[in-house]
Amino acid sequence: MPEIGSEVALTSDPRLRFLEFYRSFEDRKGRLKYRERIRKMILLRQRSLVVDFPDLVAYDKDLAKEVLKAPTIFIEAASKAITDIVKIDDPDYAKSTVFYARFRRLPEAIPLRSLRAEHIGRLIMVEGILTRATPVKQQLTEAVFQCEACGERTIIAQEGIVLRQPARCTNPACGKRGSMRLLIEESKFRDWQKLVVQERPEELPPGQLPRNLEVIVRDDLVDRARPGDRVTVVGILNVKQERAVSGAKLSTFSTYLEANNIEVAEAGLGEVEITSEDERKILELAKSPDIHERIIRSIAPSIYGYEHIKEAVAYQLFGGEPKVYPDGVRVRGDIHILLVGDPGTAKSQLLKYAARLAPRGLYTSGKGSTAAGLTAAVVRDKRTGEFYLEAGALVLSDKGIACIDEFDKMDNEDRASMHEAMEQQTVSIAKAGIVATLNARCAVLAAANPKYGRYVYERSFNENIDERKLPPTILSRFDLIFVITDKPERGHDARLAEHVLKLHGGTYVEEEGVIPPELLRKYIAYARERIHPKLSVEAIEKIKDFYLEMRGRAEGGSSPVPITPRQLESLVRLAEARAKMALREIVTAEDAEAAIRLMKTYLSSVGYDEETGSIDIDIVMVGKPRSQQEKILKVMDIIKMLEESRDGEPVPVNEIYEEAEAQGLSREFVEKTLRRMRNDGLIYEPRTGYIKRT
Repeated sequence: MPEIGSEVALTSDPRLRFLEFYRSFEDRKGRLKYRERIRKMILLRQRSLVVDFPDLVAYDKDLAKEVLKAPTIFIEAASKAITDIVKIDDPDYAKSTVFYARFRRLPEAIPLRSLRAEHIGRLIMVEGILTRATPVKQQLTEAVFQCEACGERTIIAQEGIVLRQPARCTNPACGKRGSMRLLIEESKFRDWQKLVVQERPEELPPGQLPRNLEVIVRDDLVDRARPGDRVTVVGILNVKQERAVSGAKLSTFSTYLEANNIEVAEAGLGEVEITSEDERKILELAKSPDIHERIIRSIAPSIYGYEHIKEAVAYQLFGGEPKVYPDGVRVRGDIHILLVGDPGTAKSQLLKYAARLAPRGLYTSGKGSTAAGLTAAVVRDKRTGEFYLEAGALVLSDKGIACIDEFDKMDNEDRASMHEAMEQQTVSIAKAGIVATLNARCAVLAAANPKYGRYVYERSFNENIDERKLPPTILSRFDLIFVITDKPERGHDARLAEHVLKLHGGTYVEEEGVIPPELLRKYIAYARERIHPKLSVEAIEKIKDFYLEMRGRAEGGSSPVPITPRQLESLVRLAEARAKMALREIVTAEDAEAAIRLMKTYLSSVGYDEETGSIDIDIVMVGKPRSQQEKILKVMDIIKMLEESRDGEPVPVNEIYEEAEAQGLSREFVEKTLRRMRNDGLIYEPRTGYIKRT
């Protein structure tokens, strides 16, 4: 490259000052950082050069200040300086391409809630969640018009969103009005897209609605991010005049951001800042021999008891490891937990605490959530009439945790939309011509109430829940299900009363070894980002032995199935999460044993069939234990047999009861089974007191 004179450094021309910056700035290793970036940009045929703002501050503080104050002039100068350098290295590429200087890492990020009139026209940086994105459009930058009368051509540069066109022919000999036609094929266009960025949930003040900001992106910035992504946008804050319903122009203006650069934040440490001092504390904490017990004690310490549930929630916060197999199949690493329990057992408090503790957590109630609010929605823009995509709670908590209270109060169609989000961890949309798949890689912590208000101990789990509200299709997707009961017991009640009254009296003494919530939040974020444990041979053997032992109980076909491969994967996820809690890269036999212990607790409380006295996973997977399934089939066989004996005529209900009792089935069970069959459409009643198969 030919030498540029030293007088460049002394000039006030911003273009020459940027040229010198690109040419001479060296990093700590003495390399010409931006010369190398420009060479790479030419090689990859890119149009944008990313400039780290701290480099510009270090090189020329005054120039950096001027970029912030008058960004339109200085960004254009910075972009033209790139063209000047490319002209020397690759003249042909420089002639055919427009280059852009993109700035990142500005001194401070301005909260969306703090944007004021003083920021208009300035270069600013904002952070938030991308909630909407329009389809990519083409914006006219240079329009070529032709007179239909004389053929005269006129070129007009386009600025803003309103088309500028000549009123009459520019040829003095013609000058005809209204004869100018736009030549699309000769005009120049560039890509254009409108985004909406919203405040992050963790920054939202209580009781406030989240603020939004429109962002306009152009050229190679389009489609950089999609709804649900956490983004950092650098741009110029501009204003546009508002109009009244009548169409009159108002004196008020709304703001929007002309993006100069947009970056998608990596999930995990993206929104939790971990300093070197924090890292030292985290690594010191991980060395504690009782680290697992300390973390479990630190989960909602104000809530008394529930050690095994707190342990499960702790594992959920850390999460297992997602896997992508060689054939492209992805297996989730997130752990889903369902709490079913009596009123007043602190389920909601536990959910809210987990949402606050997770590096990326959202709390919502099932009663106030729709399918669109949880997954994604296609919304029509009121002004343009266009459809765009809007991300829901599960998409916004990508790589975090979604806490859904009142899970049983959701509408059936809304709950059904969660099937894909919980297992495949994606949200697919095909509405109004928009076909898209968004990531929803989050853990779900849900809470529900029993069917009869309180949990009835004498009945099995599947009888305590409403099958219409919590069908087996959704239950089977939870790794762990816990039943919380409020059973009077003098010793336990005395300790609970003492704990609650101490809290209300203000004399609560914090448990020894409890980790402060802010440090624990950083610890979780650090573990999720940096630690990726692998199963040891000992852990594999432990899990395999437990699985085979449980499966062995069902050999022969007559016994109920106690465990399925779904629980096997859950065991792996729980063991990996426990290893992450101690910041270990290897899953030990001890981790596997802890996961097995928790799985046994779940199976013995939820999957236990009172009738056979054995564990039956079909209670969760199918909604009925094996013993009941066999009886239901027996009732169906009785109806079939009686129908055939009557040449296909309807069967009297009394005959069914008599035959069932002869085969050892109770009248109460047969009544319940016939009612369920009628609801499922397997049988119908052609006339009162008679049954016929469909």
